[in-house]
Order: sequence, then C-alpha cells, then structure tokens
Amino acid sequence: AHERAISAAMLDLLFGDLRRFHAAAGLLRRYQTLGGAQLARASGLLRLLGLDSAEALLPSIPKRFFMPTGQRYVPATPAKPTVALLAGCVMGTLCAGTDRATVRVLTALGWPVVVPEGQQCCGAIATHAGEPERARDLARRNIRAFEECGADLVVTNAAGCGAALKDYSHLLAGDPAWAERAARFSARVRDITELLATDLASWRHLLRPIALRVTYQEPCHLAHAQRISQQPRDLLRAIPALELVEMPEAALCCGSAGTYNLTQPQMAARLQSRKIANIQATNADLVVTANPGCWLQVHAGLRQTGSTTGVIHIIDLLDASLRGLSAANILN
Repeated sequence: AHERAISAAMLDLLFGDLRRFHAAAGLLRRYQTLGGAQLARASGLLRLLGLDSAEALLPSIPKRFFMPTGQRYVPATPAKPTVALLAGCVMGTLCAGTDRATVRVLTALGWPVVVPEGQQCCGAIATHAGEPERARDLARRNIRAFEECGADLVVTNAAGCGAALKDYSHLLAGDPAWAERAARFSARVRDITELLATDLASWRHLLRPIALRVTYQEPCHLAHAQRISQQPRDLLRAIPALELVEMPEAALCCGSAGTYNLTQPQMAARLQSRKIANIQATNADLVVTANPGCWLQVHAGLRQTGSTTGVIHIIDLLDASLRGLSAANILN
C-alpha cells in the first residue's frame, strides 16, 4: 500500500499537469548539462538507487521544448481540414524537434494546425500504472481542450498516445456526462501516419530522394492496438532512393512496453537485446519508428552495443525528404 501511494503521488506530480512535467524535464536537462549525470554515474549513486537502467534510456534533452499554448500554423495554401496536435509529454520535451517537424510536414501538405492550450498527458501512463481514475480525469481535460480549439481532427505522432486517445470512448463509457463527448473525440483521432497515408498519391511527388537503407520498428501501440501497419511502410516506400529492408520480428515488442522498461527492467532488457540483434541483421543505416518509447529503448540498446545505426521518427524522415536534406545531414 505504501509503494502504491508513492507511485500515485509520483504520477500526479509528473503527469497530472503538463507544466510540472515541463519543469521536471527542465531540471533533468540541467542535471545533464551541469555535470550531474557524469558525477552520479561515476559515484555509483545511480546503481545504489536502482536508477541506472532508467538513466541509460535518457538521450540529451533539447534546450527548447514544444509547449502547447494555442499556437496556430496556417499553410501558404490551406487545402485540408484543420488538425489539432497533441504535443505530448515525452514528445514535447525529449522529442520536441519531432513535434516541430510534424507541424512543418502538415502545413507543407496543406493542413492548418492548432496546438490547443490546456491539453495534458494522454493518460496512458496512469492506465499502465493501474490508476484509471487519474486517466479519466486527464481524458476529460483533454476532450475539453480539444473541443474548444474547434479543429476537425486530432493528430498525434506518438503511437502510445494515439492508442490512449482512441480509447477515451471506452474509458469514459460509464460516465453519462462524458460518454458521448468521448466517443465523438475518439472518432476524430488519427495517428500522423494514418492521416498522411490517406492522400499519399496527391503529394508523394513532393518527396525528394534520400539514399539510405532503413528498417522499420513497429510500435506495439500502432501495429497491435491501432491496427496501423501498412501506412508507415507506404510512406517510407514513397521516398525516392530509400531502401526499406524488413527486419525479422518487426512487430515484436522492443521492451519499452509502456512503462515496462522502468518497472520490469530484466524482461525489457531481454526484449531489447532481441530487437537490437534483429536490427543489426538488416545492416540498415537507420531504424525508423513512430513512438517515443520505442525510440528511447532502441536508441539506448544500440548505444550500449556501440552500434553506429541511427534511430529516427518517421516524421523526421518525411520532413527531411520534403526539405531536400541529404543522407549525410540526416545521419548526423
């Protein structure tokens, strides 16, 4: 009971309000840049506290986060319905550049984008931790924020978040005041790959060549929870000169598994090792994925083996192709 209370308090502290999550991420960045990370590793403190495996997952935290403040991005030639972007907790901090790339890709293809103020964590972490009431509270706050922004569709670039948002209809099915609103909300949610693949034929001519050999790591929450498997591959195959090589067991979990890389580190490590071996069997220059948990897990696994293979979110790769960036620029 004591551990459950501590877990609940931590959940509320970190994920109960996006501003607190941003503040915590800012502290982590200072820990990295001011030498705290090196000191903690060298002293053995992380190992003593049982935090060494968690800390190993952390990449360098960017200087600038992607904060949802009601921003509106209007394309030069608006030709599509307006979409509201879920900035996300991990996406908006550790992967802030991918959020910005998402906005660039959408607006380049004619989608007006709004980033609703007042949005929160999607609630997936609370659900994984066995705290459905906290997840329901976050769901209600998100539904309200996204309704108020007036967008036609809700878009996410994180597979885990997308699965959570699409599940609001079930999460709030027993709440008479919210059930109908939740069902309407969930029906409007699209994963970014799902959205972009719907009219790929109309814009694939805008993609410029990237001469790289890539392999695709399927996020469980995209392939299994949302049944989105073909669309990311279609998008990758549309990039001229790109060679897509299927890895063995592409849809096998990488070990991130929501929060299992933190709560079940031994099982997560076994899955991670298997995934890294499958990636290395492809001789790919890059691993492409569509979920921050997978990105962190695969990035950490490759780094531990000394591999030079890079990891990239599919939207960053599409953004690079649309902007005409070189393969060397992407790998660096």
